[in-house]
Amino acid sequence: MTDQPVLADLQEEYEFLDADDRYRLLIDLGRALEQMPDALKTDATLVRGCSAAVWVYPTVLDDGRLHFLADSNAAITKGIIALVLLTVQDRLPVAIGATDIESALAPFDLKNQLSSNRTQGIPNMIALIRQTAARYS
Repeated sequence: MTDQPVLADLQEEYEFLDADDRYRLLIDLGRALEQMPDALKTDATLVRGCSAAVWVYPTVLDDGRLHFLADSNAAITKGIIALVLLTVQDRLPVAIGATDIESALAPFDLKNQLSSNRTQGIPNMIALIRQTAARYS
């Protein structure tokens, strides 16, 4: 991601926005994601159970931290995966495994802000990230 916002700062901003501006903020987060090459958008990197296509690909940095590339074919969903990644990006696998991603995202109240169609895949995104971290731990 380029110029990753800090989750706490983003949450503070999000609280003051109306529904339309919250959508725009999520879309902007998705646009800020680092470009994921099309060659990495495969069945193996596809997150199952999302209404939109979502791909997540891990890379291991020299110091062992995980850096995720992600993309979606839907702007809001791309923003959601960007938000999820803010909780774990560039952290060691053991730290990712210990992160309570759901609690970190709870203040954004996505289930009440977005349609169930848009949020149904979030647990699957989180599960994939946790499984990936466990593989590298």
